[in-house]
Amino acid sequence: MSDPISLGEGWTPLREQEWDGGRPLFKMDFLNPTGSFKDRGTSVMLSYLRNCGIRSVLEDSSGNGGSSVAGYGAAGGLRVKIFAPASTSPAKIAQVRAYGAELQLVEGLREESQNEAIRQAEGEAFYASHNWQSFFLQGTKTLAYELWEDLGFRAPDNVIVPVGAGSSLLGCWLGFRELLHAGQIERIPRLFAAQPLNCSPVDASFTAGTDGPVERPVSPTIAQGTSIARPLRLPQMLAALRDSGGATAAIAEEDIVHALDRLCSTGLFVEPTSACAAAAYSALLSSGHITRAQETVVLLTGSGLKAAPEVADLLGGMASNG
Repeated sequence: MSDPISLGEGWTPLREQEWDGGRPLFKMDFLNPTGSFKDRGTSVMLSYLRNCGIRSVLEDSSGNGGSSVAGYGAAGGLRVKIFAPASTSPAKIAQVRAYGAELQLVEGLREESQNEAIRQAEGEAFYASHNWQSFFLQGTKTLAYELWEDLGFRAPDNVIVPVGAGSSLLGCWLGFRELLHAGQIERIPRLFAAQPLNCSPVDASFTAGTDGPVERPVSPTIAQGTSIARPLRLPQMLAALRDSGGATAAIAEEDIVHALDRLCSTGLFVEPTSACAAAAYSALLSSGHITRAQETVVLLTGSGLKAAPEVADLLGGMASNG
């Protein structure tokens, strides 16, 4: 594709550090240009759409996806309108507006933003949802290729990712399967989906052993980026987990906060959604799904700058309670 829209996404650091007696590798994708892993997918998706002649797009997002589409839309000369829940972090709202995108906040659950975006897409703008567009996954799969290169052209034993709509999980599955079929690796790493217990539809279905949705109560979570009660690609996510021999972990809110505090205390200023993946590493060690000796990558998806007031309140609350 000629003249792709890029801000220099990818090539994020991979940092090894001690955690519960193991030495996981933290993939610092929160250092992408707009502050989240979503930039990998957005670059490919918007480049393709612009190449097809599309100049105006709509997107619904709980924050990071909207920030990414707004930023890359600005870089590519596209007109962008973002629909986000009214509960979205003020920092993410400010970022979307700073890029010059139009923003509409929608009351209600995350799905209400999606419904409103689809309704308005009946006009002239194209619905460029990172949850629906297949080319977004063609961008997120670069994470698998990059980890392969980071590790000297081999695959790790395990990869743990926070999961909402599943683009990082599915991107890793696509990328590592391509590497396997090309004869570049001998096996796909086991993929693990980390979700907050308060909103954990993937964990509910996986543990029930089904391919469809399973009823489980949903309540607000500090891990906003994973707060999707009815993910569109649920069957594909379950297939990726089972095909790779992986599993799921549903993390309590207090464990997410504890992991967030630990990450920040080591210099990794991430949002609570990223901390969910770190907490899942601890949970998967305890359950015996992984071992300390195995090489495990933990994906840190979003910057703490995206949720700075919330992070300050959470960690300040811990200090006062301590």
